[in-house]
Amino acid sequence: MTAPTKADQEDREQELLHRWTTTLLAARAGREGPDPLPYGRELLNRWNEPQRRYHTADHLRAVLHRIDELADQGGEGGELELVRLAAWFHDAVYRPDRTENEERSAALAERALTEAGLTPHEVTEVARLVRLTVTHDPAPGDLNGETLCDADLAILASDPDTYRGYAAAVREEYAFVPDAAFRDGRAAVLRQLLSLPRLFRTPYGAAAWEERARENLERELAELTAPVGDA
Repeated sequence: MTAPTKADQEDREQELLHRWTTTLLAARAGREGPDPLPYGRELLNRWNEPQRRYHTADHLRAVLHRIDELADQGGEGGELELVRLAAWFHDAVYRPDRTENEERSAALAERALTEAGLTPHEVTEVARLVRLTVTHDPAPGDLNGETLCDADLAILASDPDTYRGYAAAVREEYAFVPDAAFRDGRAAVLRQLLSLPRLFRTPYGAAAWEERARENLERELAELTAPVGDA
């Protein structure tokens, strides 16, 4: 695959910044507040940090597109602008060697969105959604949570080659972890996901993504737990 040119990268960033500004203004619903653009630029800087290999601006873009797809296929998510804002913040703080990334990301959302003019309810809901990505296990009827979690996990339902690229990028982020420890930890994550009654909670996600995602997860788990040296 050809790497994007600098011009392509700039175009993608401008597209994301436009989406950010549109989303924040829509969430603010005409209320006064500061210019959204500096907040968007700060978030993009975070998504472009050098330690990231999978959790990059491309992942953010993919999650936003999946939210759009879910909305087009049935309107899942009662407060879509808040879901989109949660997508922007859900991995805004990301250090592979730390375990509190989601909590730090939620705290960042609380500070930034309060300053940016959202109401206490809106800020609380975005932060709740960010924290929900720790487990990807929304309660029944949590339309906002179902939409964000399905969009975040949609990569699991990609074609096998794309899935392998995703898994390889995750391994690169954890390059500091010895291979045996990584295999054990990654296998535990996959088992946790496979133990969920459903990976995808929206009607569209369950119908379109569930089967292939489980196939990908089971294949990766088998590879991780095979005796070393087995083909």
